[in-house]
Amino acid sequence: MTPDLLLPTAPIVRPDKDRFLNEENPFEGMMSRFDRAAELLDLEPGIYKVLRHPEKQIITSIPVMLDNGEVEVFTGIRVLYNTSRGPAKGGIRFDMNVSLDEVTALAAWMTWKCAVVNIPFGGAKGGVICDPLKMSVGELERLTRRYTASIIQTLGPDSDVPAPDVNTNERVMAWIMDTYSMHVRHTVTAVVTGKPVEMGGSLGRREATGRGCMIVTKQALAHLGMPLKGTTLIVQGFGNVGSVAAQLLQREGCKIIGISDRTGGYVNPKGIDVDEAIAHVKQHKTLEGFAQGDRVTNEQLLTTDVDVLLPAALENVITSKNAAQIKAKIICEGANGPTTAAADAILDEKGIFVIPDILANAGGVTVSYFEWVQDRGGYFWTEQRVNDSLTQIMEQSFDAVLNLSKQHKVNMRTAAYMLSISRVATVHRLRGIYA
Repeated sequence: MTPDLLLPTAPIVRPDKDRFLNEENPFEGMMSRFDRAAELLDLEPGIYKVLRHPEKQIITSIPVMLDNGEVEVFTGIRVLYNTSRGPAKGGIRFDMNVSLDEVTALAAWMTWKCAVVNIPFGGAKGGVICDPLKMSVGELERLTRRYTASIIQTLGPDSDVPAPDVNTNERVMAWIMDTYSMHVRHTVTAVVTGKPVEMGGSLGRREATGRGCMIVTKQALAHLGMPLKGTTLIVQGFGNVGSVAAQLLQREGCKIIGISDRTGGYVNPKGIDVDEAIAHVKQHKTLEGFAQGDRVTNEQLLTTDVDVLLPAALENVITSKNAAQIKAKIICEGANGPTTAAADAILDEKGIFVIPDILANAGGVTVSYFEWVQDRGGYFWTEQRVNDSLTQIMEQSFDAVLNLSKQHKVNMRTAAYMLSISRVATVHRLRGIYA
């Protein structure tokens, strides 16, 4: 047993621990996994209460002058879930479906994700309720800068470090960094990660989440005694994470037989050329019209017979309604929360090996940590050093979760939560309660 898992003996009482009030509520789903791990850890009541509540939730109005001269008021959210292990870390998304429940769940996931790969960050998340596809570049810049100013009291390289997420990118991070730097009157590159390389971004950051998925998929195949060459793979979601993971796994010898994006999916048992698919998306913005496969819906794609399924799109795509139809032997969760808590038991009964999101897609935050370290030190690494360091951390983290899974006879998700929660809880015990 590692020092991280020296467990207390005090009993714990959890209210409503077996309920699923709403299967698709991301916070309820995250908390049901948390409760299961807390029970197995026999987490003492005080620590349980602390870890079950976010430290800070900010809801702010964001007035923006639109190009037509009208003023629109958007709603922005930033949640700092836990900062006991270090500065809060988490992306910012621009989407119409942003909600306080979603952002809080994602902030909690970031807390566990940083802990499971043992990097010195806490968890945060942010979002603005908007439709960025209907906004001009100028409107998006004004929105970003006003949102940054509204939450600037939490931001800083020692307190809260944002990153890109859904519908945000390097340019948005550059605006955030510039806005923060103008307020503090000097350039602070370490206030965000996922920046352009020219202004303190890290080599290898764009590919990091997909590369991490590739690394842990290889680890899972080796654990199950499945050959890498010829293993079939389906990727649901062909954005940055899905396309990079597919490309890297194809180079390792896997056969990509299905891909999809919001316009639908394509299946080809003979294999899909991922480089051609990426080129198609670069030219046409989506997979619409891609010629290398039979057209299917995203729902059909998920239940196609395959060795490895890699959901890399949005939350709640594998639920109690379709989990029984999943035919994959391995699920690598490239997205945050793609599987609902109610679906976990069904996948367990089917014997499907799930690499949980807080481990599988932790490559992004790991290289964000590398970027933060480089910015703080003013010395930048080669891409090879970044990739080698990422590989080492992802492999060590996979092995730690797998060993705990075997030791406690639980699935990988429960083991990952146990490992991460125990690390956060240990720091809380050491720090005590400030009064």
